[in-house]
Amino acid sequence: MLAFITAFAVVFLVELPDKTMVATLVLTTRYRGWPVFVGVVAAFAVQTMVGAAFGSAITLLPDRVVAGVVALLFGVGAFLLLKEGFSRDADSADEAGVRSDVPFWRAALTSFGVLFAAEWGDASQLATAGITARYGAPLMVGLGAWLALVAVAGLAVLVGRKLAGRLPTHWIQRVAGVVFAVFGVVALTQVF
Repeated sequence: MLAFITAFAVVFLVELPDKTMVATLVLTTRYRGWPVFVGVVAAFAVQTMVGAAFGSAITLLPDRVVAGVVALLFGVGAFLLLKEGFSRDADSADEAGVRSDVPFWRAALTSFGVLFAAEWGDASQLATAGITARYGAPLMVGLGAWLALVAVAGLAVLVGRKLAGRLPTHWIQRVAGVVFAVFGVVALTQVF
């Protein structure tokens, strides 16, 4: 039970101000909340299993390699968000924060893909791996970490739903793009 509580507390605190919460929030401003939540929760389940299953192996990777991959992922995310946020289509068609009307599974799969890619080498995945290596209880650590991620995703979806009708999505994308760029620079400094 200590492994579960430790994993939940650490991952919740690590993820609250993290890029995955920002990404979930942005996705919720573009798509309906329920499919985003389903896709994000599924991505978190897979990534948590990876972290728990390879707990000791992931922590053995060189810090510079992990930081480089994380910097690259943040950089790509920043580029995509800023490109979308500054596109002419965003300025003209998105002034009122209108959401894309796409099928449930398309929004869920998009959300899954974005968060699945963003979680590789993320602090929560590394924390899950480290706590698994420490306690030797991958099931309890994985469950605690996953529930923490679900709680953070739920908060992001609720906040995203509130923002969707009040703020133009392109502004949220611009801010999120800048946040991703800052995270990328921070990760890049850990490479050198």
